[in-house]
Amino acid sequence: MGRASIFVYIGVALVLLFFLSRSPQNKHSSTHRHRRLRLRSNFTLTPPHHHAHHDPVAFDPLVAEIERRREDKQWEMEHLRHNHPELVHEGGDDDSAPGHESPPEWEDFMNAEDYLNDEDKFNVTNRLLVLFPKIDVDPIDGFVSEHELTQWNVQQSNREVLHRSQREMDLHDKNHDGFVSFSEYNPPSWVHNSGNSSFGYDMGWWREEHFNASDADGDGLLNLTEFNDFLHPADSNNPKLHQWLCQEEIRERDTDRDGKINFKEFFHGLFDLVRNYDEENHTGSHHSDNSMDSPARMLFAQLDKDGDGLLSDVELLPIIGKIHPSEHYYARQQADYIISQADTDKDGRLSLNEMIEHPYVFYSAIFNDEEDEEDYDYHDEFR
Repeated sequence: MGRASIFVYIGVALVLLFFLSRSPQNKHSSTHRHRRLRLRSNFTLTPPHHHAHHDPVAFDPLVAEIERRREDKQWEMEHLRHNHPELVHEGGDDDSAPGHESPPEWEDFMNAEDYLNDEDKFNVTNRLLVLFPKIDVDPIDGFVSEHELTQWNVQQSNREVLHRSQREMDLHDKNHDGFVSFSEYNPPSWVHNSGNSSFGYDMGWWREEHFNASDADGDGLLNLTEFNDFLHPADSNNPKLHQWLCQEEIRERDTDRDGKINFKEFFHGLFDLVRNYDEENHTGSHHSDNSMDSPARMLFAQLDKDGDGLLSDVELLPIIGKIHPSEHYYARQQADYIISQADTDKDGRLSLNEMIEHPYVFYSAIFNDEEDEEDYDYHDEFR
């Protein structure tokens, strides 16, 4: 009787082990309809403000490519409406210029959301199996570290940013020689119509000195790399652009117009940006001006190398990367968040099993505000 009981327990254990081994896939399937994936778009006709919310990049290059197709179509239509309204018929978004065959929309041959949510076509578990070895590279040890995930996010972000820069460059490269001259580059109409402080920038954002600072080789023309730096100076390795960013900060913050930043101008503005960079979870209401005065004065004194009580553009250089965070900063934030959500054993890294068990940390649902919340029980800001 005892031996029979042992065999029964072994049998039950094997059955339980089998079902447990299948649990990630079953969990994925059972919650799939409650976590419907939606394409998002970062489309905009205006450059992002350096203090604005930063949207995370798509984790999966395949999803990013689908999003870019949709965004390109929207961009082409909006460009046509803004620059050639005479060619656009009155009506819906499907209008196009007479005699102009617009590129086919992704939805013309496939509903993208349905594709992403069809497990036979786009299985997130299978995608994670494919992507894991591409992320686990430094070192190849069967785990994804914060560093590896950050580098992966940076790669995806750089690809996305460069794609948009190429699109913008094609618009401004009037003679199609692969370069943009200052005479070819014309600021968009919203710059001309918005005065001198649009979106927190003065017109210096579009002045010739910005163009010249982006021209790393000094030939008077911007190639794709230089044009990308022109549009995204915070991510550039060009020291001239970093200097230009410092000069722009002085123009924006220098209320007494003496060409430098005094402590009051530094404390009310720049110090908050530096502090928020160093303390990502900081909430301004938790600190009074008095409590932060001493740290601010310490940092100000460290930056004020000549001791004149004022900060020049050169003296702002050590903190310009905190005032204008790079894509690497946001990529690390995204990596930290993903690991905090998916790291079940709290060892600071992700195994393949942990990633498979938490697929929607990587493939988050994107909802419209008007959608019924009862139909969906999950929302997350990261892809």
